[in-house]
Amino acid sequence: MSSGEFCVELPAMTTLETSTTSCLHALHCAVCHAPHDAFTLQRVSNCCAQPLLARYDLTAPRTRAEAINPADNSMWRYRALLPLLDEANLVTLGEGWTPLLPLPRLAARHGFRSLLLKDEGQNPTGSFKARGLSMAVSKAKELGVTGCIIPTAGNAGVALAAYCARAGLRCVVVMPRHTPTAFKEECYWYGAEVHLLDGLINDCAARVRELNAAGELLDVSTLKEPYRLEGKKTMGYELAEQLNWTLPDVLLYPAGGGTGLIGIWKALREMQALGWLPRHAKLPRMIAVQAASCCPLVETRAGRQPNCHAYVGRPSIANGLAVPRPLGEALMLNVLDESNGLALAITDEQMLASMRELSHLEGLFVAPEGGALWSAALHLLHTGQIRPEEQILLLNTGSAQKYLDNVLGRANG
Repeated sequence: MSSGEFCVELPAMTTLETSTTSCLHALHCAVCHAPHDAFTLQRVSNCCAQPLLARYDLTAPRTRAEAINPADNSMWRYRALLPLLDEANLVTLGEGWTPLLPLPRLAARHGFRSLLLKDEGQNPTGSFKARGLSMAVSKAKELGVTGCIIPTAGNAGVALAAYCARAGLRCVVVMPRHTPTAFKEECYWYGAEVHLLDGLINDCAARVRELNAAGELLDVSTLKEPYRLEGKKTMGYELAEQLNWTLPDVLLYPAGGGTGLIGIWKALREMQALGWLPRHAKLPRMIAVQAASCCPLVETRAGRQPNCHAYVGRPSIANGLAVPRPLGEALMLNVLDESNGLALAITDEQMLASMRELSHLEGLFVAPEGGALWSAALHLLHTGQIRPEEQILLLNTGSAQKYLDNVLGRANG
């Protein structure tokens, strides 16, 4: 896939009878690029059964001042570059515009010049999943959907349950039985129908197909509809804006399903097309961090398997990283290729040690996925793959509060 795949020069958009400020133009298949109608309900592409990516009309001059609403301290400040057509369908709990925090004590201890953490744990429902599910549920409402279903490792199910409750839609959540209790209980509180089973998220996806055989519900699994990705991409816009339209040298991201990794890169390419970033600006090296017990991307990139289709993973204390067969593997690999990035795996024990250090030195109780990022950063520094003078950004995806079932026994053992 070329860098233009995510964006760029598009024909003029036809006028729509709608109260939209969105410049949504079309959807296209991530594999063969075949166009799909952006104004009817879509799932995966009809041609290749692969993810559909949203395109926008980025040809008309659109300055940052024209496109961003500074009075809106949520991800919806970028509405012109999001796919919602009518504000009446907006389903929001105030997601986005999360803080970008310096980590001076960690940086000083380990010799980093500039170390930053974007804390997505401060989103509604406690994770970055709020962004994607706010967007997906808003579009589902706009397109006349009456209910949604999702396989989840925890956070996505909670977010879907909350936003469906907000929208008045039916919600069905399928999650592994070993998921920490807090995730399950929160789904119940939001009124979701919860199904528990033995296995990982791929097993939950198989049950979703059984439960939704008649197609009555919209399956909002990762990349099986076009719009969760669009919510996640707002992290990229925020990072650039919060850094005064500069970018870090290295961005570490915990990659399970990979929607955020793909979405951030999509946002960077869109900003280049808009002229908000120089077209030939140096973009961050993207580092995909996985769990040692479930690291299909690492194995594929290292050439130890052709792809993730037959990969068998095991659980991790980082529930969100236990995704053995991500639909977006090819898109993630393209991001790593284009950014000169890499993928690496971190053990549960390393995650716990890093969670402790972040807590003790910076007062941050990050999810195990966030702990994995700090372990990865230290490893890359020690092996010379990142340099002390570079600006390093960790994108923590959630709060550790809901993971207590996972971490307390291991931390005290």
